[in-house]
Amino acid sequence: MMDYLAAFPLPEHLLPARLRDLLLPIGTDPELRGEVSCFTENDLHGPQEEVYMLMAVVPDDGQPVPILHMDQGQVAFSTPILRDKGSEKGFSPSVSGHDYIVASWSNGSFYTYHLAEKVWMALGLTPRCFGNEQQRLAYDDLGLPEFNVAEGEISAQYYFKASRHVQWRMSNDYLRRYLWLCGGLGVRQFYFKAQLEDGAELRAWMNGRSFVDLGGPGSWLDGDVRANGGGLLLQVWATVEAVSCQLSLEQTAEGLHWPGIQGAVTHARANDIFNAATVYLDDQFLERYEQNHFYDTTPVNLHGFWHCSPSYLGQWAFTGCERVGRNLIRVQLRDLYKGVPDREILHAHVHALTPNQINALDLGVEHIVAKVDRLLAQLLTLADNLSALASHLGIAKAAEDVIGFQRNEIKDNGWLHYPQLEKLAQVAPLAMTQQAFLARCKSIHELWQRLPNGFLKQLLHAAGIPRAQIANRASLKLLQTLLNVLQRLEGDEEALDAFKRAEPPEGWDDRNADLAMLFVANDLRIADAHDSVGESLQKLQDQGFDSASLHQGYGRALDFVLDGVITSFAAINTPLCRILARDRGGRRPHQRV
Repeated sequence: MMDYLAAFPLPEHLLPARLRDLLLPIGTDPELRGEVSCFTENDLHGPQEEVYMLMAVVPDDGQPVPILHMDQGQVAFSTPILRDKGSEKGFSPSVSGHDYIVASWSNGSFYTYHLAEKVWMALGLTPRCFGNEQQRLAYDDLGLPEFNVAEGEISAQYYFKASRHVQWRMSNDYLRRYLWLCGGLGVRQFYFKAQLEDGAELRAWMNGRSFVDLGGPGSWLDGDVRANGGGLLLQVWATVEAVSCQLSLEQTAEGLHWPGIQGAVTHARANDIFNAATVYLDDQFLERYEQNHFYDTTPVNLHGFWHCSPSYLGQWAFTGCERVGRNLIRVQLRDLYKGVPDREILHAHVHALTPNQINALDLGVEHIVAKVDRLLAQLLTLADNLSALASHLGIAKAAEDVIGFQRNEIKDNGWLHYPQLEKLAQVAPLAMTQQAFLARCKSIHELWQRLPNGFLKQLLHAAGIPRAQIANRASLKLLQTLLNVLQRLEGDEEALDAFKRAEPPEGWDDRNADLAMLFVANDLRIADAHDSVGESLQKLQDQGFDSASLHQGYGRALDFVLDGVITSFAAINTPLCRILARDRGGRRPHQRV
């Protein structure tokens, strides 16, 4: 590709920045957004500058780039004259016989722009319109999804001056994909006009001349520098090869090398029905999908194994992504390629781990999803138990109204309709930040906060606790009181009939160490807002957590909190289940004196 900057007659450092950009090629970085059409005029607060530019698709056939011509900076100018019937049946707008990226039309007063039909149809893009004062179009690839693949102003008017700037930009990877499909180069044809910043070096280059020709007919460059109102005016017409017919390296999954698999992997090899190769991914692979509402990453339990297989609408889905170890995903290579866009395969490849890395990890360690499932199991059991206890006391309360989860719904549809479970079970790396850890503690607390305080007070009042003494207590203190009552009954091997009494049982208001982690989790939930993180972490350490591990991150702290909260709810369910079981067994409770 020609070095247009070096070939330009004026020294590079004397060129306006806008002109330098127009002369430079667009690299292969897929994150770049190349300018593919524009109609801009600037003269409000500085030197006058005008740019009319379009991009054509010229065959990459090894021949020199042809010199392109455009009419008033547009693909098409004005409308055909009405003559004989069919006189314009061969009407086919082009840029010197070549296709274009943006279809632009003008009659000198009105200008309009759209992504060329061939482009958006070849790439499967969908337009999105911004109205009112913006009057812009954006094209999205909804099959991935990828937004703002191409975007720009729809129209402008010209009456002594332009009503607005028009600039169209396009995602580099999509632009290169289209050029690759067409076997073409992206070639800019532009007109540039600017009042140059006058100076001694520029005057020396002029060498006393009032007019300098920069090129001529048949050259990629035509233009001049001329004296204009005491300064120097630069005008340029140029044809510049801007985008090569070359895909970005990040655009295709063909020929990837996966850890532990010999040789390059093609789509055909990966999709072979006999391909049983397995790869391991760091579960941070999931974060891209968990943090975007367009994707579904609901964990699913299949035959006792948890799967987290991201999907997008009905367009594509990973399959067979099984959670193993604390932060790993095990998946067959075939499932990573089957019907999944290359972009997603490449994303998975970034998180692939080597066999040596896997060998250094314990695949039997419990992951975050399994922990949340254990917590949910305790909450469902608590709801069933409290509902059964209430029924015995003459209080009507369905289990789903106690904790906000329906056992049958979870049995039929899993976590699909409970986003709070998904949120709590999102990827929890060992290097988790303090803020992310505190936010997760808040989610833990919110998970069981549907438990009605009034309902708990009814149960405790039936157990002989004076209403006045628990009137202002919140759920944690109420649960602690309930546990004290239940443990007293369980210690005496009582059944349900012994729960209801007129006098408060002994020790009902004691502090109970079995619920300590619920209190610590609550402290952590509000610690950030009250600037008491240090105090809360000290309480965590008092429960046996090794705070020295925090220098690696807060992931292990989250494990400790979740395990402790699960144990706390189990401490309530254990005596309550036994008491209910005695009642179901039909045995008469022993009356205490």
